[in-house]
Amino acid sequence: MEFVEPEDEPGRFRNPLPPEDRLWRHPSEMGPGLPAGGTADLSDLAGNPSGGPFGGTSPGLPTTSPGDPSVDDESRPSLWLVAAVSAVSAGLLATGMVLVAVGLLGTNDRITPAVERLMEPRPIDAVTSPGDVGAGADRTRAAVVQLRADGKPTVVGSGVIFRSDGHMLTVASVVGKAKSVRVTLDSGRELAGRVVGSDPDTDIAVVKIDGDGPFPTAVLGTASDLRVGQQAIAIGCPVELVGGPSVTVGVISALHRSVPRDTDGGMLLDMVQTDARVSTGWPGGALLDSSGSVVGITTAAGQNGAGGFGFAIPIDLARSVAEQLITTGRVTGVWLGVQGNDLDWVAAARLDVVGGVMVGQVMSGSPAGRAGLADSDVIVGLDGAPVTSMGQLVVALRRHQPGDVVTLEIMRDDQRMSMAVELVERPTPA
Repeated sequence: MEFVEPEDEPGRFRNPLPPEDRLWRHPSEMGPGLPAGGTADLSDLAGNPSGGPFGGTSPGLPTTSPGDPSVDDESRPSLWLVAAVSAVSAGLLATGMVLVAVGLLGTNDRITPAVERLMEPRPIDAVTSPGDVGAGADRTRAAVVQLRADGKPTVVGSGVIFRSDGHMLTVASVVGKAKSVRVTLDSGRELAGRVVGSDPDTDIAVVKIDGDGPFPTAVLGTASDLRVGQQAIAIGCPVELVGGPSVTVGVISALHRSVPRDTDGGMLLDMVQTDARVSTGWPGGALLDSSGSVVGITTAAGQNGAGGFGFAIPIDLARSVAEQLITTGRVTGVWLGVQGNDLDWVAAARLDVVGGVMVGQVMSGSPAGRAGLADSDVIVGLDGAPVTSMGQLVVALRRHQPGDVVTLEIMRDDQRMSMAVELVERPTPA
């Protein structure tokens, strides 16, 4: 019985579309010689791979009709058999494709290394597990001490022992001009100490413990290969708590920062910025990488208005200053003899440079004056490396000793030129 949809009752039943107007076909409608409602003898497909619904025509396939007396109902394949064979065929086809893919990956030299690289374990630089943090902190925690510098008022900070005889790194803003300090070790033992020397320009100081060693020491690493986003561990001694140093974890959030000193309004250059908390009493403590190596000495400078960030003096600079303080009691800096400001972006665009230092004044008798540097010259390079700011120029000069000859690249009247300058020791302020 056919159902015909009345015009006034849409949505009930509809006669099926003819085969040529439909997007699908029933297997009984595929190929010539297979009349509607007929079935094919599936055993013939093994010898006729081009037949059936997946190949071309099947002229040789016998057909039957529902009323064909030559074939009884028991010998006619049922629909479940068709479905079962179809499922098995699809599984075999999928398995064959997987085997082919595996075979290609095993024989194609261009594919196999790529897959092996994807399967190799990848190191984690920016974030490590809590166990790794604990291991790195444990290696340094015993070398971080609390300092109490005598004076009015007494200033409390931290220090990092880097020599087994008791020499430690701290910051000048903690010890100031104090002649003596009290040192509290991680074990709770309290000892006397003395200030070996300090350098306000870099905020680095050295304190020596008066006592029998050996003392636990920290491993000093390098800040030269730090990357923004990698893990940072800060260790310091909070003023308000007892029981030894505390540990906080964050990341290196910026490099080469210039931050104001709290003591005299000067600037600390090339600082490491971190979001690991540096609390009260922590200045002079250690900033570590994930391996536990010291990459910076934390300072109180720049914390006001810095959005909760902490700052650390790069350990490479701290170590250089400490060696000079221990050897000579003072820091020997070099002198170029110029005053200037960062080049503004308008002038930089006109000169087609990224940045530079606009020379405001060349000191009389200075190395720069003897080399021919003049006011209004723009310093854009030092020894082949670009100079984009006054801070960068100062940091570059710190790597040199008195007597070194450096090559300055300058812009004068829109012309680029070079000049050699022999550096001398920085004069002692009057």
